[in-house]
Amino acid sequence: MESPSTEDTLPDGFDWLSLDPEEEVVWTGKPHSMSLVPALVVGVPLSLVLVGIPIVVSAYLSRENTEYVITTEALYKKRGVVSRDVKRVGFEKVQDTSYSQDFFGTQFGYGSVDISTAGGSGVELSFDSVAEPKRIQELVNERIRARDRRGDAGDGETKADVLDDILGELRAIRAAVEDDGAAADAAGDDVDADNRDGEDGPVGGDGEGPDADASSTAGDDDR
Repeated sequence: MESPSTEDTLPDGFDWLSLDPEEEVVWTGKPHSMSLVPALVVGVPLSLVLVGIPIVVSAYLSRENTEYVITTEALYKKRGVVSRDVKRVGFEKVQDTSYSQDFFGTQFGYGSVDISTAGGSGVELSFDSVAEPKRIQELVNERIRARDRRGDAGDGETKADVLDDILGELRAIRAAVEDDGAAADAAGDDVDADNRDGEDGPVGGDGEGPDADASSTAGDDDR
């Protein structure tokens, strides 16, 4: 059956269920009423000798005190008559799902949905004797895919942020390299200018140049 999405509006008897702030209930259920048939088949004849009565009562109480819940984040199973045993398996841990039906289950439309987890040994959690087990398995798989899509979207945003950071760093490095290159070019231009100024200036000590030629001419005239 479908159930509301908040704890405040959950059916009576679900006070054992504690959800995270963003977690919503997708489905709630319990063992199919026809799952009592095997106990009745065995227990009723034996009730004539009082042996079958405990069998029937135990099966009834077990069904009445078993609840299954599927939320947007996890699977829950609650059992217990005197004490409660609540088990939770998050979708991030689910590795495989399967369902099965015995003879009575095939005849009356119920079966078990088994959940295996990564790193676990065998079946970690079972929704026993639920109506339409194939549909419940498909619902579980759908919720797993929905969670994976949310995870991929989050990873995509993270990767985009990392890529932006890398591109920003590369731009900063490129700008620094270009600034260093411009400074080196400017220093080289200054050195070239100084060298040209030195080449154009007067050279002394060798008696060459215009003044030396004039002195030589004057000496020739005196002779």
